[in-house]
Amino acid sequence: MRIIPAELVTRYEAEGWWSRDTLGDMLARALAAAPDTKFRVHSQVRPYSGTFGDIERVARRLAAGLRERGVGPGDVISFQLPNWMEAAATFWAATFLGAVVVPIVHIYGRREVGYILDAVSPRVFVTTDRFGSIEYDPDTSANVPIVGVVGGTTHPHPNRIDFEDLLAATPFEGVTPVDPAGTALIAFTSGTTSAPKGVVHSHQTLGCETRQLAEHFPPDLGPQITAAPVGHFIGMLNALLIPIRDGIGVNLVDTWNPQLILDLMVSHGITVGGGVPYYMTSLVDHPNFTPEHLLHMKYAGMGGASVPVAVTERLTDLGLIVYRSYGSTEHPSITASDCTDPLRKRLYTDGDPQPGVEIRLTEDGEILSRGPDLCLGYTDDALTAARFDAEGWYHTGDIGILDENGYLTITDRATDLIIRGGENISALEVEEVLITMPGIAEAAVVAAPDERLGEHVAAVVRIHPGKPAPDLEDLRAHFAEAGLAKQKWPEQLRIVEDFPRTPSGKVQKYRIRQDLRTIASEQERE
Repeated sequence: MRIIPAELVTRYEAEGWWSRDTLGDMLARALAAAPDTKFRVHSQVRPYSGTFGDIERVARRLAAGLRERGVGPGDVISFQLPNWMEAAATFWAATFLGAVVVPIVHIYGRREVGYILDAVSPRVFVTTDRFGSIEYDPDTSANVPIVGVVGGTTHPHPNRIDFEDLLAATPFEGVTPVDPAGTALIAFTSGTTSAPKGVVHSHQTLGCETRQLAEHFPPDLGPQITAAPVGHFIGMLNALLIPIRDGIGVNLVDTWNPQLILDLMVSHGITVGGGVPYYMTSLVDHPNFTPEHLLHMKYAGMGGASVPVAVTERLTDLGLIVYRSYGSTEHPSITASDCTDPLRKRLYTDGDPQPGVEIRLTEDGEILSRGPDLCLGYTDDALTAARFDAEGWYHTGDIGILDENGYLTITDRATDLIIRGGENISALEVEEVLITMPGIAEAAVVAAPDERLGEHVAAVVRIHPGKPAPDLEDLRAHFAEAGLAKQKWPEQLRIVEDFPRTPSGKVQKYRIRQDLRTIASEQERE
C-alpha cells in the first residue's frame, strides 16, 4: 500500500473526515435506526420485497454460518451477484465479521473472474447459478474453500453450497472490532493494463466517500432506482451504503429496462437521479415517456462516463437540473458541481474540488488529486508506486483545465481507457484478444463516440497480405470463444493498410480517436 503522509492523516482526523468507525459500525447503527425501511428488488428472475431488518437478519445468519466455517477478520469474502437481496446480505455480513469484501461486476466473464479470484485468494465466494449470459463455473472457483451459490441446481458440484445452507440458525451479534485504517474492500476495475486493477479502500476512505456522496445529493431527491451493478463501486455505494445511512428505501433492478423503469417511476413514486448518460437518454427517448414521468426526474447528476454537452443541454431544456461530477474507483469524488451552481458551471464543467479534496495540474495538464476518500493503493505494488507519489498525490492519467473559479473540465485521457456506459474497459485487454484472430497482423483499440453510452469499443486492424478481412460478426464469435465480457467486444470495426505512427514506430492512438470523432460528426450531419 502507499504511504500516506503523516500530516494528511492528522488533518483528515482533525477535520472529521476520518473516524474510528468501521463499515460494520456504521451499518449496524444505521440499520438499528431504520429497521422497517423498505428494500425492494424489481426483477423478473428474483424479485424481493422486505425491510432493512429482514435483510439484516439474513446477513447476520450468514455471518454466523461463515464464522462457524472459520471465516473471520481480515479474511476475503468475494461475491459476483446481480442486484439481488443476497448481494446486500453478503456485503453486510462481511462488514459485521470484519472481513475484506471483494465485489465483482456480475457481467464479468470467466476470464476476469478467474483473474480476480486468483489475485485475492478469497476464503468465500458467493455467486449465482445462472443469470443472463453468465452461469456458475466450478472450475473458475475451484481453489476457493467455501463457494455459495444463489438459485437453482443447474450446475451441481461437490464444492458448491446453496446460499440458504450457509445461513446459521442463530444470527451473529454485534460487530467484530478491526482497525478502521485497515483494508475494508478491494474493488476491481478495468484500466490501462490487460487485467483488472484491484483498488484497495479502507473503512475510513469508504466511510468518508459514503458521507461525501450522501451529503452532495439534493435534499429533495427522494428514493432512487439503482440500476448500476452492486458489484461496481458506485452501484455498491448507492445501493448498499448511502440509503442505509440515510434511512431511505432501496429499489434495485437487475437489468436496465427503460419500460420497467418508467413503470416504477409512476407506480412507486421513485426517481432516476442521474448516472451515465445512457440511463437518462434511454428514458427520455422511449416512445412511452410522458410528462408524468418528467415529474419524477427533477435532477440529473451526470458522471461515470464522458458526458456530451448535447445531452446536458437537452435534459436542461426538458426542465431537469443537470450537474456533473468527476471521480474514479481510486478517488471517487474528486470534483462535482452542485445543483445550485450557475448553469454554465453545471453543464460545461466537471465541478470544483469536493470538501477535503485537493487537485492540481502538471505542466502537461495531467490532473493530480488527493483527499480523505482516496484509496490506499492497488493490489499491484508496481502500479501503486507508479500512480501515487510521496506527497500523497494520485496521478489520474486524465487531462484537464481549470477556470478562474477553480472549476475543472476534463479534456482528454492520457490513459488508454474506454468508458462504456460507466464501465471501464482496457484497450490493451481487447487488443490482446483481437491479435489472436487469424489474419489480423496488428490491432489498435480506442474509444469511439457513442450517443447513448458515451463511448464504445472501436477496433482498427491491419490485415496480413492476402488474408480475408473479418467483419463484426467474426469478431463477436471470436470474443465469445475467448470468454471476455460482452461490453468489451468491439462495436465498430475499421480496416486500415497502416496506422499513424511516431518516428519510433508507436501507433498514435490520439490520431485514430480524432479520425473516429470526425467520422461520427460527419455521419451526424448527414
